[in-house]
Amino acid sequence: MDTLLTNAPTTPLRQRMQQDMLMRGLGSHTQQDYVRHVRRFAVFLRRSPDSATSEDIRRFQLHQHENGVGPATINGGVSALRFLFLVTLKRRDLARALVITRYQRKLPDVLSVEEAARLLEAAPGIKYKAALGAAYGAGLRVSEVAHLKVDDIDSTRMLIRVEQGKGRKDRNAMLSPQLLELLRLWWREGKRRGVMLPHAWLFPGRSCTDPISSRQLHRAVQEAAEVAGIRKHVSPHTLRHSFATHLLEQDVDIRVIQVLLGHSMLDTTALYTKVSTRTIHAVAGPLDRLMALMESRTPPG
Repeated sequence: MDTLLTNAPTTPLRQRMQQDMLMRGLGSHTQQDYVRHVRRFAVFLRRSPDSATSEDIRRFQLHQHENGVGPATINGGVSALRFLFLVTLKRRDLARALVITRYQRKLPDVLSVEEAARLLEAAPGIKYKAALGAAYGAGLRVSEVAHLKVDDIDSTRMLIRVEQGKGRKDRNAMLSPQLLELLRLWWREGKRRGVMLPHAWLFPGRSCTDPISSRQLHRAVQEAAEVAGIRKHVSPHTLRHSFATHLLEQDVDIRVIQVLLGHSMLDTTALYTKVSTRTIHAVAGPLDRLMALMESRTPPG
């Protein structure tokens, strides 16, 4: 098999790996990430990954740690290389040589309700205001916002149909009356501009036939945050985090939030309980309960 170098055309190894990913239903973003990680390994090796040894893997992972590569990136590479070795190359011995990096997940930045309002008001135009409104109002991932189609908005049942979300799973997201009105404002403006095609992208990119890019949405959030004077590190995903945290602070059941976010594991959603200040404040400490019990038993006078 051939190499997966960055500037090389599609090679037999890459083609076979892509076929393996396709047959196993991996999403397009996951496929792109896996290919990118394997390319990095190939560049480090200066030869084809199918000739790698356990010592090569050790040197590569040590090189990543020594050069300050983040644990999330390292673990993403582990997933990609594990797929390559286990599925495509049938080299279980090499897969066993991969080491997962243990790390404590950083709590996500969350906007207050007032900050979220300021951010949306500062969005550069109605198109971006509606797109960012969908991220915050429905808790959508940036890729899900970018790939919304006009037909995904179900104003009868007040739902947003999210097709092929993370893990290639479809789900229904919430559609509030305020978000629906915001999307309608953009839809009318988009039709007036001639960029809103029937059954096409709700947020078209530079071409009407292409969806808006994630990079454009990231740039819009950063511009809006600067205009709004928000000093936190803000990205489209911050709006999704804020959606979940604000629902939790409104006493929405965490299992409902799990479904709305499209999380497979409740543990992932539970991360927001660490961010929600209202949840923390609502917990009665054991000393408080003890003192209250002692006071109730103390005879008056």
